[in-house]
Formats: sequence, C-alpha cells, structure tokens
Amino acid sequence: MSFPWAKPYEPKAPLMRYLDEKLPLPRFVYNAVGAGYPVPRNINYWWNFGVIAGFCLVLQIVTGVILAMHFAANAGVAFNSVEHIMRDVNWGWMLRYAHANGASFFFIAIYIHIFRGFYFGSYKAPREMVWLLGVVIFLLLMATAFMGYVLPWGQMSFWGAKVITGLFGAIPIVGEPIQVWLLGGYAPDNAALNRFFSLHFLLPFVIVGAVILHIWALHIPGSSNPTGVEVKSESDTVPFHPYFTAKDGFGLGVFLIFYCLMVFFLPNALGHPDNYIPANPLSTPAHIVPEWYFWPFYAILRAFTADILFIPAKLLGVLAMFSAILVWFFLPWLDKSPVRSGHYRPMFKKFFWVLVVDMAVLFYCGGAPAAEPYVMLSQIATAYYFLHFLVILPIVSMIERPDPLPFSITEAVLGSDDKSVLGANTSPAS
Repeated sequence: MSFPWAKPYEPKAPLMRYLDEKLPLPRFVYNAVGAGYPVPRNINYWWNFGVIAGFCLVLQIVTGVILAMHFAANAGVAFNSVEHIMRDVNWGWMLRYAHANGASFFFIAIYIHIFRGFYFGSYKAPREMVWLLGVVIFLLLMATAFMGYVLPWGQMSFWGAKVITGLFGAIPIVGEPIQVWLLGGYAPDNAALNRFFSLHFLLPFVIVGAVILHIWALHIPGSSNPTGVEVKSESDTVPFHPYFTAKDGFGLGVFLIFYCLMVFFLPNALGHPDNYIPANPLSTPAHIVPEWYFWPFYAILRAFTADILFIPAKLLGVLAMFSAILVWFFLPWLDKSPVRSGHYRPMFKKFFWVLVVDMAVLFYCGGAPAAEPYVMLSQIATAYYFLHFLVILPIVSMIERPDPLPFSITEAVLGSDDKSVLGANTSPAS
C-alpha cells in the first residue's frame, strides 16, 4: 500500500547519500521498519508476537550455528558430543539450554501469533498472501523442530524419529520407499542422523527467506488492526519508528524475562527425561511422546483407532494430522464474513473461544498416554476441530449479524465527534 503521507527517506550525511545512491539498503530498512512505514495507531500488544517470533528465529540460528561447531552427527558419538557441549565447552550448557528452550518459546510466539490472526481475521482480503506464507513458515518450522529433536540421539529422539518417519509407511504404494529414502535405511541410524542434521542446519535459512517474503507481502496492503477497518487517512496511522519499535521493545523485554527464567532456573521443564538416556533400539520407552508443541497434532494422529471402509486407521490418522494444518490454507475462502475483527462478530467470538478450549484439550491429550479416557477425548476434540473450520465457520460467517463498525481507526481510538460529523453532513442549503 502506498502511503502518500509517509515521510520520505532523505540522507543528510555524505556517506549515507553515497550509499543510498550505490546500494540503497538504509532506504530499504527505513521504508520497512522506520518512519517511512506508517502503521495503524490502534495496534495492541497482540501484534508484538510477530517481532518476538522474528527475534526467536535469529536467536535459534545464532545458537544453532555455534552448537553445530561442536556437535558430531554420528550415531556412535552424537549423544556424547551433546554431553561434551554441556560439560566441556565454555558456556556450552547455556547455549544448549538457550537453543532447546528457544524452540519452545518460538512456538509459543508462533501459536499466539496464529490465534491472533484467527480472532482478528488477518487471513482475509487483502492479506491472503501474508496468511498463506505464514502457514508455509509454520510447516517449515515444524519440520525443522522435528529434525532438531532427533539430534541429541537420546531415547525419545530415536523412537520419535522411528514413529514419525513410520507414518509415511502408511501411504499406499509409495509410503515405504519414501520412509526408506528419508532414513537412508530401514531404521534410524547414522544415515538418518546425518540427513536430519544437514536439513536442520539448512531449513532455518529457508525460513528466513520465507519470512522476508511474509514481511514483503505485509507491506503491500499494510498491517491489520484490532478493528479490522482499513486505513483511511494520515490521522489513522503513526510511524513504525519510534512508536512501535518502543512498544515491540517493551513486549520483547517482558518475553525475554520469562525466557531467561526458563533457561537459567527450569531448563529441562519443557523437555523429556528419557532424552538423557542414550538411544537404544532394543529398549522401547513406556510412553513415546514428541515435544510439547507437536502434541495437538499427535493427538489428532492417535484419535483414529479403527479402519473406515477400506482405509486403515493409521492412514486416516496421518491424513487428518496433515489436514489439520492444511485447512488453514483455505481460511480466506471458508470465512465469507465481510467483517474481519472478532470484536464485532458476537457469534464468531463464542465459537473462537470454544476452539481455544478444544486446542487446549488436544494439547493435553497429545502428551497423555494412548489410553482411555484420553483417546476418547482426542476423538471428540478432533471432530470438533475439523467441524469448526469446515462447517461452523462458513455457516457463522453467512448467518451472523455483526455489530456496527467504527467509521475509522481514529474514531475507534479517540471516539466519535458528533458535532463534526453533523457539520460535515450538513449542506449550506439546509
């Protein structure tokens, strides 16, 4: 979106003028995150989590590159190399805990960012491409996190790799060849560890490229806002810098307080104790479970316990697990309501909070044993999850009566001025 009132970039120092002429990188940064990029003045702290997620990505790349210098991607010594990092490398323990907990906090930021998008209709036109690229980033992030979970080569790493790659074996005809190709053999071993390490190192840089496209797509229509009303005038916006750099800085500071508390005082609280046991193909853990941020999709996978028609239960679970994310790609067309923000959609708002509770149930069941009553709860929660996106959301978007929207963002922030509205609508002849 072109903002005619945006302050243009005018370098004053001779060096900056020369650089702007030869390589206009400062101009690009200024227009992307500086005073040259106006944003809606009513953006609240729920919008901080995009910047927080970007910070987590940088943190994961920096700590990951340093850890890779000391990690040995060999099934015979991988576990011991992690212990070497923890015990012998200067500040190695902090780097390892920062990276492991950074992944968890990355997903916390991403999940909040996604559900903010659900509530405020950030997937609606004209921001469909922003949303679609965001879902692609989430899929890449899940793949990267899974491969990273395998690298310590503990019990949960090994058996997690065996279970998740085994899911591809459920695909008819091509499933087993794909599984063998992924592992480099018939079971997780040295070849699989090398492949996962290479991809785990590479994919974060692919995510960086997708994030750049995500931000680029965002700057075309401009940022959304809690009202869902589009920018109409200069009074609806303020420059990103210094107003929102300060606001994002404060939000990031609060986020880092909780992150540092986990790294320094509860570093293993979000991990699994079995991963401190070296991988043993002959000893199956009593309860195989992925990292907590995969739990809702793991619960959906395990919800299918019986064949339907000629389709095996395992294949149904795999299809449902992937469909649980792929359905997000169709949200811009499933939700036909012209109103974006959940603030002005009373019926949608109620079902949104039911979805939040449903996701909480899936999180809980995904980390619980594959036994009753957790399997039944997973089945009910899975059924509602797909019902929400495929049936409830389209119907609600067609039948609900939204509340009146504010005329502009300025009115939503400062309130309406009845006298000025009357004056503007009164002609001299009257």
